[in-house]
Amino acid sequence: MEISTDLAAVMEGVRASVAALDVLVLEDASLDSAGLGAVAGAAVDVLQRRYELCLERVAAVWRLEAQLAAVKARDAAECVGFQQALLAPDAPVDERMFSEMSAVEEIAGVLTVSSGAAGALVEQSRRMCSLPRVMGALSSGSVSWQHARIVADETEGLTPDGAAALVAHFFDPDAPNPARGAAPGELVPARFRAKVRAWRERHHPETLEKRHAKGVADRRMEYTPDRDGMAWLSLYLPGDTACAIWNRTTATARGLQGPNEPRTLTQLGPDIAAALLLGTGNATATAEAAVGGAARATGDAAGTGAGSVSGTGSTGGVGKVPTPRADVLVTVPVFALLGLTDEPAVLDGLGQIPASMARRLVADGAESFYRVLVDPRDGAPLEIGRTRYRLPETIKQWIRMRDGKCTFPGCTNHTPDNHTDHLTAWEHGGRTAVRNLAQLCPKHHRLKHARAWTPDPATNNGPPGWTSPTGRHYNPEHQDPQPTHWPPGTLPGQRSLLEEALLERLAV
Repeated sequence: MEISTDLAAVMEGVRASVAALDVLVLEDASLDSAGLGAVAGAAVDVLQRRYELCLERVAAVWRLEAQLAAVKARDAAECVGFQQALLAPDAPVDERMFSEMSAVEEIAGVLTVSSGAAGALVEQSRRMCSLPRVMGALSSGSVSWQHARIVADETEGLTPDGAAALVAHFFDPDAPNPARGAAPGELVPARFRAKVRAWRERHHPETLEKRHAKGVADRRMEYTPDRDGMAWLSLYLPGDTACAIWNRTTATARGLQGPNEPRTLTQLGPDIAAALLLGTGNATATAEAAVGGAARATGDAAGTGAGSVSGTGSTGGVGKVPTPRADVLVTVPVFALLGLTDEPAVLDGLGQIPASMARRLVADGAESFYRVLVDPRDGAPLEIGRTRYRLPETIKQWIRMRDGKCTFPGCTNHTPDNHTDHLTAWEHGGRTAVRNLAQLCPKHHRLKHARAWTPDPATNNGPPGWTSPTGRHYNPEHQDPQPTHWPPGTLPGQRSLLEEALLERLAV
């Protein structure tokens, strides 16, 4: 009867959402039948209100879709449960297997989807039903089916306690060290998955070092023919190598752009990658020259900027691949950098990486490589290191580290392509200070100046929120630092002495 009671509550929410949607439709219909009116000012008000009603209906439908998805998930899980309940308690294993298989096939037929898709729905629905806070958020319409499915996917392989801790971190504001900033339903699914995955990487029962070693053994290249005479070529590589390849290709493409280059940045990328892989004479020379041009444009020495892979660099441990030289931030816990722990680091634009990879990058990085040390006491940034010190560049990198991506609501553009923008313009009294600076991608930088999208002030440790032209406020997406890992055997009473020694070492 517990399931029936829960379902009744969900259906009550569905009816309330439908009623709210109906009110919006009726108001829009009345404005439509009244016409624009004779007064130009009134016409503008009517159009503006109808525009706002459209946005409100879109939001209402989004909530309704989530609530109906919760109903479907409960029913999919219950279908299999009822089939199992029809069997005798001592039914053999194969009989239970065929019973579940039959129920899955029935669901596939009802939804007109494949057996595999129906099986995935059943499995995801079961995991959601085992996580009451997630199912409650979906049933209330505060998160979408995509958000709930992300939690179901990322809790796979965790222990029940680990899955409960992950859910509590993101869905329980009273949990120890809860997630900061925007709520799960306020994040676009891709950003929510990134935050959930980062938490999972740090709390997985198997260390990231071991899981990375398994992934390295499974590296491969895949070729997939597509229509219209096209094809896809994919590389499964260690993250730092893939990041360096992407950065080098992008820097080369930027170096080639100009008034006489008709290709877009998107088109240049695959052309340059093909030229470099095939070694096609002049194309390769052109690509290499462009790398130097792009490096000089960003203030780096030719051949070492923008994440280029230098042939003279030290080799890594994977098939003698040169160590990537990337103009990106690597956020490294201090104890991990010293080799005292294996706590994961964070590579800008990629996410969690093994401590051994971070130590190698720091040891072999080029001059444009930024190392960010994390304070063991609270996980806060402690130092941005560079062999050459330039104050404007240091501030810029600090903003990159704080924001992590374009700060506009829902944007996932990572920092290498972004501008460091004054939130309040310089000509309007804005200062060049951390609280008045934020990352914006070129697209949203232009939009900010063309329409009334208004940023909040930033903070030293948090990006700005935003207010739309219709007055809707979007909370900022904060980074989600976790308490650092202390070296094994460190007693609480020894930590203050270790902190003092560590800070003295950094000050040298």
